[in-house]
Amino acid sequence: MKRAKRQAPKPRNPVAVAPILKKGGAHARRDKRATRAALKARMRREDGEA
Repeated sequence: MKRAKRQAPKPRNPVAVAPILKKGGAHARRDKRATRAALKARMRREDGEA
C-alpha cells in the first residue's frame, strides 16, 4: 500500500509574528550568583589546562 506524500511545512511569515516573541534572545542570569558560578567554572577550566 502506498503512503501519502507529506507536504513540506510552509515557512513562517516574519512580518506576522507576535511582537512579544521578538523580545526574546539569549537568556542569562544577571544576579550575583550567576557571576560567581561563571567565575568558579572559569577557574576550574583554567586549573584543568595547567
